[in-house]
Amino acid sequence: MDLPKSLFKEVTLADQELLLPFYRRLNSRSCDDCFSNLYLWKHLEPMEYQISDGVLILKSKTPKPFFRFPMGEQEKLPAVLDAMVGLASEEGVPFKIRYVTKEQFDLIETACPGKFRFEPTRNYWDYVYETEKLKNLSGRKYHGKKNHINKFLRDYPDWSFEPITDDNVEECFQMGLKWRVLNDCDELYEKRIEMCVALNSLRLLKELHLTGGLLRVNGQVVAYTIGEKVNDNTFVVHIEKALTDVEGAYTVINQQFVEHAMDGIPYVNREDDTGDEGLREAKESYHPVMMVEKGEVTLQ
Repeated sequence: MDLPKSLFKEVTLADQELLLPFYRRLNSRSCDDCFSNLYLWKHLEPMEYQISDGVLILKSKTPKPFFRFPMGEQEKLPAVLDAMVGLASEEGVPFKIRYVTKEQFDLIETACPGKFRFEPTRNYWDYVYETEKLKNLSGRKYHGKKNHINKFLRDYPDWSFEPITDDNVEECFQMGLKWRVLNDCDELYEKRIEMCVALNSLRLLKELHLTGGLLRVNGQVVAYTIGEKVNDNTFVVHIEKALTDVEGAYTVINQQFVEHAMDGIPYVNREDDTGDEGLREAKESYHPVMMVEKGEVTLQ
């Protein structure tokens, strides 16, 4: 199998319907294995693709390029991996596949025994929770979360949750702009990119088949969140923003979104912590039932 460099092209929104079947067939619960994240984060990690012999190959356009796990018929994996190694050699860069789940590496190892090495990257790991537990927050483990919600209800009796629609999406956008200023997003490049993703997810909510919810206090939007069902049993929360001067807003938007948007879905993936200690502590405080272990694949 050949992977001519000239056949790679940039991922655009118009490619969504072409690429979505590959993601559905992959049936992964990783937050990285969905078209919306691939597209929304393109300014930080621009990707290009080609489809060869029914297999989707994704390659970054960064100064140190890498691949994503090839999606398609698994019996073609040995030939595809050989072609990817050959292309990396042709470009004079080390071979690397990023954001690979442990299950995906097992497929690679079965296809090419002993040829590749899996290096776990803790900062990539996703936190997965039982939906019912995040909805009910019952039991001693969630006592603190329940207290936060009860305090919110006492402090803000005039609150409401509603799905994001054409009628209220602009209010979420304006809240996001306020969040950007309050959190000094213009000072740090990665924060600017993160905020662009959060705002673009609102702008492209329908086009990317995303689901959103917002929280109001005294009629004003103080939090919004966005996600999608990524496989048969998992919903991924991609975006969650709240004004921190409204104490408990993060806890309430989390619980309300689970209650209203994830009926019948047993697991919710709240993505990784990027290595941020504060974020790691917050995600661990919700007691994940499992982690989606991910890492990088290189040659032995």
